[in-house]
Amino acid sequence: MYLAYDYPLMSVFWSMLIFFLWIMWFVLLFRIVVDIFRDDDMSGWGKAGWLVFVVFLPFLGVFVYVIARGKNMGHREVAQARAQQQAFDSYVRETARSADRPSSVDELARLSEIRARGDITEEEFHRAKELVLSDSGTSGRAGAGASAAGH
Repeated sequence: MYLAYDYPLMSVFWSMLIFFLWIMWFVLLFRIVVDIFRDDDMSGWGKAGWLVFVVFLPFLGVFVYVIARGKNMGHREVAQARAQQQAFDSYVRETARSADRPSSVDELARLSEIRARGDITEEEFHRAKELVLSDSGTSGRAGAGASAAGH
């Protein structure tokens, strides 16, 4: 042990090693606490028991938890990552799908330009305008109903 203090660089190395091991220990402890709460198969009493074991006897509790439940811990983390990825993918698909449709304002502006050029009559413009406004009202109500039903 005196060797580390005879060489100052060795002392710095040991200090850094202990510091990083300490940080790694806390990361592992917090991941285990999160995994305890993430596990849907475990009962409330089981979660409370593991939590008490890990908090009051942290070194022994973490080692026993990793040995007893470490394999399933990885499976739960992968399942949560997949669920988050699927939710993100569906959000992107929904957003892209809604971005493909032009808004009613864009359609009305286009109709107004066509009428100004004289390509359609006033009557055709009013019929198309009613159609655009009725479609936007229907899709807006359907979207509002779907979002209200989802929450």
